[in-house]
Order: sequence, then C-alpha cells, then structure tokens
Amino acid sequence: MTSVKICGLRTPESLRAAVEAGARYVGFVFFARSPRNLSPEAARALAAEVPPGVAKVALVVDADDATLDEIAARVPLDMLQLHGRESPERVAEIRARYGLPVMKAIGIATEADLPAIALYESVADQLLIDAKPAPGADLPGGNGLAFDWRLLAGRKWHKPWMLAGGLSPENVARAIALTGAAQVDVSSGVERAPGVKDAALIRAFIAAAERA
Repeated sequence: MTSVKICGLRTPESLRAAVEAGARYVGFVFFARSPRNLSPEAARALAAEVPPGVAKVALVVDADDATLDEIAARVPLDMLQLHGRESPERVAEIRARYGLPVMKAIGIATEADLPAIALYESVADQLLIDAKPAPGADLPGGNGLAFDWRLLAGRKWHKPWMLAGGLSPENVARAIALTGAAQVDVSSGVERAPGVKDAALIRAFIAAAERA
C-alpha cells in the first residue's frame, strides 16, 4: 500500500482529517515565506495530537543551527525534511547533530537533474523527489508544479523515496503507476486556497493513492 505524507498542516481540523484518512506522515512547515509557515509553539500543539505510528516531519529550508535547535527543542519530531540547497555535507551534519532521520528534497526538471539523487542517497535516510521550482520562485516546493514522471520510470534507489510535485487526487494514481513510487507527498494539491487544507480533498487523495 502506498504511504502518504500530507504536508503543510496548520490546523487541528486538517491534521485530524489527514490522520483519520490514513496518512503515514504529517508535515509542518517552518519557512517564513510559505503560506503554510508555523511557529514552533503552534507546531508543538499540533504534534501533541498526532497518534503513535504517524511520523511528524519538520520541513525547513536552508535553516541554520539556531533555527533547528529551537524547532527540535520545542516540537517532538520524528524526521527533518531539508528542502533547500543544503549540501550533502550539511545533510550529514544535521543528521548527526539532532539524531533524527533526515529526508532530503531534490528538485527534478530534466534528466540532467537526476545525478543529484545519488549524491544525497549516501547521507540522507530518505529522499523526496520533487518538481524543481521555476527560476525566481518564492518557494522551493508547494508550488503545484509537476515534472515528467517518466524520468523516474524503472529507476531504483537504495534508500526509501517519496514522490512530490503537482500531485492531486486526480493524478496521483497515474503518477504512482509511472514511477513505481511507494510513498507520495502532497501539499497544495489538497488545498482550497494557499495554506488552507480541504478535508474532502485530503480524504480523496489518500483513497486514490491507496487504491493505486
């Protein structure tokens, strides 16, 4: 069965919808320019409602140690998601410093972007293969952009990986069929407005992913 991560959760209602529908991961965003940004205090309150067996993931973008220290101290987490331009060395450093599994996001637009996956595979616990943002984009992810999923067809990696980028209840089954993804991540594809999750879309997305 495909595992689903619902990212960018901000309210108890949307968190509850994700958990009740069967999400295996829930994501909290700590990035000031994102409409899904949370304070550590708000994330801590949400994290307290997450039942055992559902992984709590903090998404950060090129965060410094002080920022990560504050998040890790205040929010009970199961994983850190690095969604910026962190080098492989920085990924390894963060993993060692916090003792948490690390998921590294890698943006893909063309076949030329694929070698980056191997660079990070040796230092990250999981990989998030996402659509590469357009030049000048405000956000590194959550833009509702997809890439050519056929680029991943038949490829295998040694680490668990998650497919992201432009997924929705309507296309997630096709994305899984083309890529063989065992895990998928969605944020804007289950929103009715930027940063505002829709419980019905969350349920529809998870149901479609599980059927696939």
